[in-house]
Amino acid sequence: MTKTRERHGMHESRIYRTWQNMKSRCNNPNASKYHLYGGKGIKVCDEWSESFITFHDWAMKNGYTDELTLDRINGNKDYEPCNCRWVTYKVQSNNTTQNNIITYKDVSMTAAQWAEKLNMNYNTFTERLRRGWTLERAIETPTMDISNFGNFIKELKKTNVI
Repeated sequence: MTKTRERHGMHESRIYRTWQNMKSRCNNPNASKYHLYGGKGIKVCDEWSESFITFHDWAMKNGYTDELTLDRINGNKDYEPCNCRWVTYKVQSNNTTQNNIITYKDVSMTAAQWAEKLNMNYNTFTERLRRGWTLERAIETPTMDISNFGNFIKELKKTNVI
């Protein structure tokens, strides 16, 4: 029996690409991230795999906007309604097996979470670590308030440092 193609006029939409990419990651061994999904046994539930409209309807009822991304609540389970949600890119980036967790004084967070907690630019924090700063120094050293940079230079000139 031939399956009837759905007609919905959304082939160019972001949500349609999300649906296609989800299926490809799980079903296509040639997909660049297949090894992280289908290669690990992650599947798309039948109801979503067989019907974009069903996936679309679930998405609309569960908070989809173009600014959000599809996230599996439990990264070891399949793409299915009870295990998926729409989250910001920031939330998603902190919910990946590829994150390095940094533990300092019994608190464990990703670099992005540490930077946010410290009110520090992410690149400043990670660059400190990349340059060999100890974790304590990278976390405990405050960043310079750029609005006071002019005063800092004036003080250096007064002391003949520059």
